[in-house]
Amino acid sequence: MTFKIQKLDSRQADFSQSLDKLLAWESVSDTQVQQTVLDILQQVKARGDDAVIEYSNRFDHLQVNSMDQLEVGQDELLEALKNLPHDQSKALLTAAERVRRYHERQRTESWQYEEEDGTVLGQQITAMDRVGIYVPGGKASYPSSVLMNAIPAHVAGVKEIIMVVPTPGGEVNQLVLAAAAAAGVTRVFTVGGAQAVAALAYGTQTIPKVDKIVGPGNIYVATAKRFVFGEVGIDMIAGPSEILVICDGKTDADWIAMDLFSQAEHDEDAQAILISWDENFLEEVEKSINKLLPEMERQEMIRASLSGRGALIKVKDLDEAIALSNRIAPEHLELSIEDPQAAAKQIRHAGAIFMGRYTAEALGDYCAGPNHVLPTSGTARFSSPLGVYDFQKRSSLIMCSADGASELGKVASVLARGESLTAHARSAEYRIKK
Repeated sequence: MTFKIQKLDSRQADFSQSLDKLLAWESVSDTQVQQTVLDILQQVKARGDDAVIEYSNRFDHLQVNSMDQLEVGQDELLEALKNLPHDQSKALLTAAERVRRYHERQRTESWQYEEEDGTVLGQQITAMDRVGIYVPGGKASYPSSVLMNAIPAHVAGVKEIIMVVPTPGGEVNQLVLAAAAAAGVTRVFTVGGAQAVAALAYGTQTIPKVDKIVGPGNIYVATAKRFVFGEVGIDMIAGPSEILVICDGKTDADWIAMDLFSQAEHDEDAQAILISWDENFLEEVEKSINKLLPEMERQEMIRASLSGRGALIKVKDLDEAIALSNRIAPEHLELSIEDPQAAAKQIRHAGAIFMGRYTAEALGDYCAGPNHVLPTSGTARFSSPLGVYDFQKRSSLIMCSADGASELGKVASVLARGESLTAHARSAEYRIKK
């Protein structure tokens, strides 16, 4: 049976409304999910380890009676790395090295300068003390998620990196444990769901309280992160994965179809969109989709994703494609065109930009180097990829000389009295030279 994907044309009178409908995504959890998560958060906050054990046994079908059974020691992590098949070990360590090398360039240093009167101003950069990373577990294996979340924290100088990963039915993924060893994770707990987020946010007798929680998870994890924000920092509330491809029609249609599949296989709510001004090419890609889809292990997921949220969009030219991309603000943007670097300079909103015909988005997911934790659902308009800067804090430095305090005091006094804050004014005025 021929598979049909939605087609849009920018010349259509209702194009704008059709695009808005295609892009619409509501990530807010329902009332029942919210109440369940709130109950879990309250129980873990009040009862600590006991609640974590209870929920782990209930939701992950475990049979544990102590937190010792839910912690993986460093020896076990190193053993997992040591015992990996050679090809997996080599690939994991290569990816870890590339991710580390890229993120080391993001480190910022403290700075200060001295004014003519001796006043010193600046900024002091410090790392967070302890962060938590959430990694999906069970049959799903996401070692790349471990690398992308832990390595930037490690590079930033975070002293303790606490990883939580669920093990439904006691199923432990050795590749994930090996990635934790490669990424410099400090402690690993086989705990998942909202109870893991609560443990990291509030701390228990065994799991230490962290300063920030990062990493992907299901709707319960995302809802828990939203609720604990303020108690701790979080990276973002991520929606389904997205890819937008702009192609001039000169790339192999099979390549583009598979690039669309690479995101569609994540989730039925994932979004894969192709934009081109070559109508014949759009038809070729649709043929490739139909040809390649039966070969895919996750063909039902891909079919659901492409039929529900996918699209082939015809535009007038490259300029209109770029304007449309900036409106969409995609998580992943592929510029499969002749001069991608020139076009990239016109892109204002995108999580990551993959330039050229040979740069598949999948390379960014695993080993290119830049972080794969990216803003989704249009939030690239105001958000950035996860990076070293997410694990660093900035403190302002101010040291006034006697002359500087006197001159600044005069300015502060006027402004403070204008705001009727007399104590502020007098505090500054005490330092004014008579």
